[in-house]
Amino acid sequence: MSYKGTFKPTYYQKYIGDCKNIIYRSLWELKFMNYCDINENIIKWSSEEIWIPYISPIDNRCHKYFPDFYIKYKDSDNIIKESLIEIKPKRQVAGPKTAKKMNQKQLTEMKEFAKNQAKWSAAEEFCEDRKWTFQILTEDNLGV
Repeated sequence: MSYKGTFKPTYYQKYIGDCKNIIYRSLWELKFMNYCDINENIIKWSSEEIWIPYISPIDNRCHKYFPDFYIKYKDSDNIIKESLIEIKPKRQVAGPKTAKKMNQKQLTEMKEFAKNQAKWSAAEEFCEDRKWTFQILTEDNLGV
């Protein structure tokens, strides 16, 4: 999951933002970028171009959350819809396993999970206000 690089779209006119600076941080993100680029039902898309304020449960301060993707698309009934998409490993979405005795790794995973829950809750509210949807995709959804 640590593969990083710059994506060069074939259909650059579909991209919202600087199409010369589209960064992917995983092979899963790269796969989704390719999907957005070539899928004729995706009308517009962007990567980390939208930010959402959220309160972190770690420090109780306001931070900015940049969801991985925004897509505007036609669904199977040809209805135009909009979504924010987050791509995460399934194990991060499910949350950390609890143990009687916590080690540093487990504590870090718990903090990251709590922070993600706050981000995702803010994203759901943000989307609800706009009549968009918020989706978290894992390797299961991406066919990996």
